[in-house]
Amino acid sequence: MQNTLKTTHKIIQDWYRINGRHELPWRLTNDAYKVYVSEVMLQQTQVKTVLERYYFPFLEKFPTLKALGDAPLDDVLKMWEGLGYYNRAKNLHMTATLVNELPEAIDELIKLPGIGKNTAHAVATFAFNQPIPIMEANVKRILCRLHKLKTPNDKDLWEIAYDAVDKENPFDYNQAMMDIGATICNPKNPKCEICPLTDICKGKEESSLYPRKKKRVVPTREQNILINVYDDRLSLTQRKGKFLHGLWGFKSVKVPMCASEYIGEVTHAYTHFKLICKVYVYYENSPESMNYFSEDEIQKLAISKVDEKIVKLFLKYD
Repeated sequence: MQNTLKTTHKIIQDWYRINGRHELPWRLTNDAYKVYVSEVMLQQTQVKTVLERYYFPFLEKFPTLKALGDAPLDDVLKMWEGLGYYNRAKNLHMTATLVNELPEAIDELIKLPGIGKNTAHAVATFAFNQPIPIMEANVKRILCRLHKLKTPNDKDLWEIAYDAVDKENPFDYNQAMMDIGATICNPKNPKCEICPLTDICKGKEESSLYPRKKKRVVPTREQNILINVYDDRLSLTQRKGKFLHGLWGFKSVKVPMCASEYIGEVTHAYTHFKLICKVYVYYENSPESMNYFSEDEIQKLAISKVDEKIVKLFLKYD
């Protein structure tokens, strides 16, 4: 068994040496902060998007964990604008206000806001070279297919992952597993004929069965959005609730004001639901709040994608 595992490790290492995405910037550093930022950005986001638009500008603005913690949350959210899942940015900032450097121990990492088990493992192995596995979506899919697991629980998968990890070279092993999952062991139409793990894969003949996909129905939510306008400036408020916390946006109302004008609707798809916003405009004779912004000022605020769409709809209408 041990010899078989060593052989598998060598096959994976050989494959990674030739085919791995070695040029990814977070693979060229052992700076725990930079690794941490990349791991959080890559949650629910494609590598290409993170690499081309967010990773470098974010680190240029906040080069250290301390710099991030010293910055206002508004500045952090503005740099995160467009990445979505804004709780990730909020938790990054909160962590940075609690510690000036990340701990090495997994148990200590998990105590920090927004750091789950996989992120803690990733920081520990990629920044501190600890001989432990990771369990992101690509790795999970590989393990399910290797062992013909349709509906495994996380506990069993982590046990399998710990048994399989290359303790002598965990960095390259874990990076290789992610690359194999991202480029070969795809969710649909996996390239089994060129996979370095094909000889030990028990599920390759019926790969689509592993793991079993859960059927998901995306619900639709509707909102009435009211844009208050005074002196050619729009009223926005900073959200306090859990959803889109900290971002500026237009207020949602149950019933639009009688004197308001309907200007159209915008839609936006989130992971768990689709949002339809019916947009109304109300022109005020006197200001009802302190937070009125010009078009240029709005561009400097951290706002969500759906609010960007509402602004565009208003400008087109106006």
